Amino acid sequence: MRGMRTTAKQPDPIRDQQATSLKETWGFMWPYFWQFRWHVFGAFGCLFLAKATTLALPYGLKLIIDALDPQLQSLVVVPLALLIGYGLLRFGSVFFGEVRDALFSRVTEHAMRRLSLRVFQHLHNLDLQFHLDRQTGGISRDIERGTNGLSFLMRFLMFNIVPTLLEIAAVAVIFWSLFSVWYAVLTAVAVVVYVRFTVVVTEWRNRYIREANQADSTTNSKAVDSLLNYETVKYFNNEAYEASNYDKSLAVWEKARLQNRMSLFLLNSGQALIIAVAMTVMMWMASSAVAAKQMTLGDLAMVNAYMIQLFLPLNFLGFVYREIRRALTDLENMLGLLTREPNIRETADAAPLQLTAGAIEFQQVHFGYQPDRPILQGLSFTVQPGQKLAVVGSSGAGKSTIARLLYRFYQPQQGCILIDGQDISSVTLGSLRRAIAIVPQDTVLFNQSIRDNIRYGRPDATEQEIDAAIDAAHLRQFITTLPQGDGTLVGERGLKVSGGEKQRIAIARVLLKRSPILVFDEATSALDSHSEQAVQQAIRELATGHTSLVIAHRLSTIVDADMILVLEQGTLAEAGNHEQLLALNGRYAQLWAMQQDSAIDA
Repeated sequence: MRGMRTTAKQPDPIRDQQATSLKETWGFMWPYFWQFRWHVFGAFGCLFLAKATTLALPYGLKLIIDALDPQLQSLVVVPLALLIGYGLLRFGSVFFGEVRDALFSRVTEHAMRRLSLRVFQHLHNLDLQFHLDRQTGGISRDIERGTNGLSFLMRFLMFNIVPTLLEIAAVAVIFWSLFSVWYAVLTAVAVVVYVRFTVVVTEWRNRYIREANQADSTTNSKAVDSLLNYETVKYFNNEAYEASNYDKSLAVWEKARLQNRMSLFLLNSGQALIIAVAMTVMMWMASSAVAAKQMTLGDLAMVNAYMIQLFLPLNFLGFVYREIRRALTDLENMLGLLTREPNIRETADAAPLQLTAGAIEFQQVHFGYQPDRPILQGLSFTVQPGQKLAVVGSSGAGKSTIARLLYRFYQPQQGCILIDGQDISSVTLGSLRRAIAIVPQDTVLFNQSIRDNIRYGRPDATEQEIDAAIDAAHLRQFITTLPQGDGTLVGERGLKVSGGEKQRIAIARVLLKRSPILVFDEATSALDSHSEQAVQQAIRELATGHTSLVIAHRLSTIVDADMILVLEQGTLAEAGNHEQLLALNGRYAQLWAMQQDSAIDA
């Protein structure tokens, strides 16, 4: 449709979302946990078994070393039972962890699937204005990062943060009970300093993550937009200009990524310093105790093993916290999409449209895309059941706006639109749009076969019904000339077929939909004379017995209309059939004369 281009793209509101909280994210995750609660309980059971065997490993190592110490044993023998037990503990710590991951993968993968579907459905429910302003490449990145972020949060928040803290507490208790309270104090101090440092620095560097994400989405949007408009780039020899714009976006992305990397360097270095100091102090304490014969070599090995076992997950805890903050940042835009409400919504008491005859009535309709630019100003007209009504006028007069309002892509600021006496704002959107089918000026096809594009009009149609639609749209002769017949792929946006062929595919699709109300939005204005005649013949056959609204640029295509409306600046200037309007010698007659002169000159 034409005549309704928006002004310069507005900033996408989802870019201004504040940081997503864990509480908000938990609200999204909880239904998926509860749906597979037995998987979750089983995973938790395996988690505790894995942690228990892991905590037992250093003590088992101590027993082995002490058993081999000649100062403690008069006869040194290989402690076979201890070695077998140690091996079983080592295997158990890995095995139970793998079982945990296998059980929980069902939860995370299903959650990613359901969330991706939820966002996809929500995007289709948003109003047309959102899709006119959107940046497709950026949105696709938001969804990809958001679903991956949710999977990370579900897995690591549940199975790393709390268990790691419990493991740290258990190690501190073991140190206190077996050796000295100072080992537990040192452990607690190291953990508190480490966690505090990680939180403060991560919050500081989170802005760099957000900037890098924004730059990544912008860069991807520019790339997708340029590639989708490949022909336009070639028409104007603007490859270098597009590359320059893309490189500017990449430069912003590069700078943001570099800042992100340098802040990560600071975080990792600080964490490593805290760990190194704590381990050095604790090993000095343990070594001094061994030298004083207050501890055995096995105790020293156990302290070392526990220290390594303690700080490895603690170091991982720092990574997990950083990634949780990153995941929450990645979730912001996707959750912003889900919380965005469409401007066009059904009322709570909306009922299905009860279609009887198919009469359409506009009553004093006022509408404008911007408050300071009215398009329709008090427009009123009626299309009788089975009647063919045409709308003509200059560009910007509001012709295509009528079709969009009829589809409820937009809502009038004043007035109402009725179908068979029912206000379309009070009926369900699904029933309204099923009752209307459109052949647009610019038919955009999916990158599938001709037959699949026709089937899209009614996916559950039989093969015989599709064949009948092909014949009725006069497509059979064209299809027989193709090596792959109706299995031929039409290319992205249908660029592999001509304008006339695309329009006939659109007509076949509308035929298959079987809607009683038809809209033709300048369906032949971009076609050559030969294609126009063929498509017009198919349109006339299609419109027979239907209520039809024809938005026309070429007046020669609507001379057989039962009623013709002439719009001027959003108001009804003239109305009548072709002969009546010519007899008025007004605006329609002027347009007719101009187009006839143009046809003669051509």
